[in-house]
Amino acid sequence: MTKKLVTLAAFFGLVAIILGAFGAHGLKEVLAPEQLLSFETGVKYQMYHALFLLLISQLNILTEKNKRTIGILTTIGVFLFSGSIYLLATQELSGINFKFLGPITPIGGVFLIISWFFTAFYSMKQKNN
Repeated sequence: MTKKLVTLAAFFGLVAIILGAFGAHGLKEVLAPEQLLSFETGVKYQMYHALFLLLISQLNILTEKNKRTIGILTTIGVFLFSGSIYLLATQELSGINFKFLGPITPIGGVFLIISWFFTAFYSMKQKNN
């Protein structure tokens, strides 16, 4: 599981850096300031959770099953939260109405919150070493 989490974390980090650069340089002139700010929020949370997955991969107090659960929750959360923000922020450029994704963003946020909750829960559940 460690290798999978590190690979996933690296992928999320790589994509966050690419999208962050694209937002700062390619979208700066074509998005309204509030759209650009939303896009940047998606990038930040994606990067935060890339680093979170790296941390999870290295925690010896979590079982492989715990890590897998946290990894799945985080992945779903990043895709729903950051992914919906990217699409909503750039919908005028694409010409596609993504407003239906508005309720998806907080659902993604809930998945991210739950992944952090389970990290704390699983950690407290472990016997003292």
